[in-house]
Formats: sequence, C-alpha cells, structure tokens
Amino acid sequence: MYTPEEIKAAGLDDFRVFLRQVWDYLGLPPPTPVQNDIAYNLQHGERRLVLEAFRGVGKSWITVAFVLWCLLLNPQLKIMVVSASQPLADEFSKFCKQLIHGMPMLLHLAPSAEAGHSDSAIRFDVGPATPSKDPSVKSAGITGQITGNRADIIVADDIEIPKNSYTHLLRERLAELVKEFDAVLKPGGRIIYLGTPQVETSLYNRLLARGYTIRIWPAEIPTRIEAYHGRLAPFVLKRIERGAVPGEPLDPKRFNRADLDERKASYGLSGYALQFMLDTNPAEIDKHPLRTRDLIIHDCDTEMGPVKLVWGSDKDCLINDLPSGGFDGDFYVKHTWKSAEMAAFTGTVMAIDPSGRGQDETAYAIVRNLHGMLYLVDVGGFKEGFSEDTLKSLATRAIRHHVNYIIDEPNYGGGMFRQLLKPVVIRLATEAGIGAPMFDEEWDGWSSTQKEMRILDTLEPVVQSHRLVVDRRVIEQDRVVQEDRSQYSFIQQFTRMARIKGCLPHEDRLEAVSMACGYWMERMKLDKDRALENHKEAALDAELKRFAQHVVSVGRRDRSTSGPDSRWRPSRHR
Repeated sequence: MYTPEEIKAAGLDDFRVFLRQVWDYLGLPPPTPVQNDIAYNLQHGERRLVLEAFRGVGKSWITVAFVLWCLLLNPQLKIMVVSASQPLADEFSKFCKQLIHGMPMLLHLAPSAEAGHSDSAIRFDVGPATPSKDPSVKSAGITGQITGNRADIIVADDIEIPKNSYTHLLRERLAELVKEFDAVLKPGGRIIYLGTPQVETSLYNRLLARGYTIRIWPAEIPTRIEAYHGRLAPFVLKRIERGAVPGEPLDPKRFNRADLDERKASYGLSGYALQFMLDTNPAEIDKHPLRTRDLIIHDCDTEMGPVKLVWGSDKDCLINDLPSGGFDGDFYVKHTWKSAEMAAFTGTVMAIDPSGRGQDETAYAIVRNLHGMLYLVDVGGFKEGFSEDTLKSLATRAIRHHVNYIIDEPNYGGGMFRQLLKPVVIRLATEAGIGAPMFDEEWDGWSSTQKEMRILDTLEPVVQSHRLVVDRRVIEQDRVVQEDRSQYSFIQQFTRMARIKGCLPHEDRLEAVSMACGYWMERMKLDKDRALENHKEAALDAELKRFAQHVVSVGRRDRSTSGPDSRWRPSRHR
C-alpha cells in the first residue's frame, strides 16, 4: 500500500498520469487529448456528472482505470459499477481484476483469501480494505440487484442501450430504475454516468432536471453549437475558439475525416447524429428523411407521360399555391424541364394494404411506371374493412385508372381479401367492356422486417433521387384529409415517418405507396437515363427503317417510270 506522499511524488495523484500507466501496460498508444480530457473531468467533475462521448473513444476502459485509481488512492472506498446488463457488468469486473493481478503497482490490491475477502465475478474486495458487508467493487446490471448496498461512488457505464430505450415504456422504466442510485449512495458520494445517447429522448437529457451536469464530446466540431444547449465540454469550446471549423475531427488520432465519413455512411444521418455527434436534437430532416421538396408535382393522371421529367430546385419551380403538409421550411416543386415527346406508361399497379374493422384503414395506392420514373396518381383508404362498399370502391378505382396489376399483402388472411376483391373487379371490368386487371399472385415483395424500416428502405432511394412524381390532385385531396383526420393523411404519414417502431399511429396509406413503388423497383432495375437511351435508340431504329423503306420505294418507282433515253449523259462543252 502506498502512502499519500509516495503517490504524490510519483505524480499518481493526477488520474491522467495513472491512465498513461494503464495504457502503457496494455500496449496502447498514449491517451489522446480527448481521452485525457475525459479523465480530467472524471477526477475533478461535479458530484453528479454525465459524460457523453462518441462511440469508440474508449469510455469503458477509461472508467475501469478510474475505478482502480480511486482504490489506489483510498482502498476503503466502495464503488458500484452499473451497466445495461449483468454480462456487461461482469466483463467490467473481470477487466478490473485482470489489471490488478497484472500491473505491478496494483498487485497489493488483489483480494486476500486469508482476510476473507470477496472475490467473485460480480463483487470483490481489494487487499488493504477493512472488513465490510459492502465489497470494494460491485458490478450490476441496471435491472439486477442494486438496493441493499452502499457505495461512495456509483459509475453508470453505458446503461442506455437500444434494447432498454427502444420504446417510451422502456425509457420510463429505465428512468425509474436509476432513481435507486440515491438510495445506494453514501452522503457526500458521487454518481457518474458515462455513455452515448441511443434515442432523441435520451435518459441523459432527463438527468439535467435532476441536478446533473452534462459534458459532451462529439466526434467532430459541430455545425449547430446551439443544439447542445451549453453542454459541450470546455475542451470542445476552446477548440472552436482557436479556429476549429465545423466538420473537423475532434480526435483525429482516433478517427480521421475519412473514417468518420465511412461511419456516417454506415450509420445514416440520424444514427451518426446520435452515436457520434451526440446530438439528441437533430434537425427534422435527419429524423424524418422523406420531404415533400423531393417530390415532383405534375398532372399525370393520363395514359401517357413525358419521355423525361427533371426535378426542379430553382425558385421558379416552387409551387406557391400548394402549402406543404411537411415540417416548417418544406415545400412542393414542379419540374424544371420536361420533354415534349410523350410515351405510353409501361404499366400501372394498384397496391392494397388490407385491414379488418378498427382504427386502421384498408389503404390503396395506384402508381404508374415510365422509364424508371414512378407516377402516383391516386392514394386513399377506407375504414369499413372488407365491406361490399370498400371492395366496390377499390374495384372502381382500378377500372378508372386502367390498372394492369393488383397486389396486396400476401399473408393477410391467407389471401382471403384477394379472393373477395377479384370477382368484384372482374364484374365491373366486364360491365365497362375492358379487360380486368391481373392479380399478381407471384408477387413476393413483402418483407417481414420492421414496418418502418421496410417503408423507408423502399421509399428513401426513390424519393431522394427525385423519381416519384405525384399528381397534383392527390395533394389537393389529401389536404382535406389533413384538416379532418390528419393521422390518415398520406402527406402527414410521408413526412413524419422515422426508423422508430411505432412512430406513427397509422401508416396504411404510406405503406400502400411503398408497396406499389417496391413492385416497380423490383421489376425495373434499369436506370432512368439508360431507359431513356433505350427509348431513343428504339425510336432511331424505327426512323432508319422508315427511311430505308422510303429509299427502296422511290428507287422502284423511278425504275418503273423512266424510258431508254432517260439515262444520264455527261454534258458536252462547246
């Protein structure tokens, strides 16, 4: 056991010095400036402290070193380390013991069997500790046995994970569980949270109202400093004052710009904002990726469409008389250019998302396809389930829009809805004197993945590449729904969809649109520009054939009308 004088003489009264010793023992490079700053805040921070740092910075390892450093200075301390689960807590405890038995300066902290010390995976005593019912170190999962113990320091290391914060109820439960810390903490003790927020409504944000100080280290210099509400670590603010620009890596020795870009592409904007930027107030554009400004509003309820249609971003393309149902700042635009040449649509599909009686709708969407562009000509829903009126209304719309294919959820009711709708469609088509749409029973585009993921995985590429054209009448009719029953509005569902389970009370109309778009995307893998080139080549081939036929016909006519003396002769010069 070292005396306070010996510890001070060795410089070990500074946790950063001890951290360097641990890193050297583990064969790691020296701690980075960010790691050293986290270490400084662990030593000198407030009694109730939340330290948020980006994924991969080494929070857990720093925390292990901090626990051991505290015991090095005062072996009589009682420390409780709480993780999201018992296995994670056990790993923490095992790592502590490995360092105690491996580092020469910590060997005196090894538990002593002769002294009757605890020495298990979840609790152990250190050598110089006097007998006590509470172990020197106790590791526990947040849902495990916490009460009944006493601690001078409680370290909550990554207690918030997706599994325990995925829904509102889980987050509420987690918020209640951590209240037990106050019953465990000794007078004058410290509670330290280290973690990375998993959701926008993170537990860490709620701790601010409970008297905690929050320090945040994002992976890069943020663009929106105000989004952190004064919680950025002073280290980050000093970097900004010294001229660091937004986007500059905060810890380039750990993650350089190229590495961060790869992670951003992997996690997506919203995931990167949470996991690396620690921004729990991301812009709505990040949380809700579908925006009305990415659509093309164009009259398309006809039998032909323009050969090429180009999305417009200029002010002249802004549609001022059609208020967007999206978030503030969103809007509708028309095309910036369209070809004069028209072509018949490749086909029209009607997608139906059936439902029984209840709050959900039996929703439908009708989408045409032409050269890789998708045209939404109708979308709606009915609350009457499988009623005769619903079936007749769906069939009427299919006939009116000259639908070629009808698809529905393959597994719904064992195909019962399809069997009910099919005779109604055939009857109305016969009465109209046209061929009935074909039910594509081989369509297997339905996925069993989470509904919100499935919808966005289908629509994001289509919408963000400006390949979804929406008939103006669809928007005008939807505005009425927004005013009366906003939850059933297509645009409301479109702009509020997020990759969060249960984020919307109803998404039936949006799901029908995603089914229809997915149907065409599976069958139309050609790039829209390549499809246009194919169209031009076909038109050129047809024109060449007509020209060749014309030349042949003219040659035959000339040979049949010319006499023997009509042959060309060179003129004679006089």
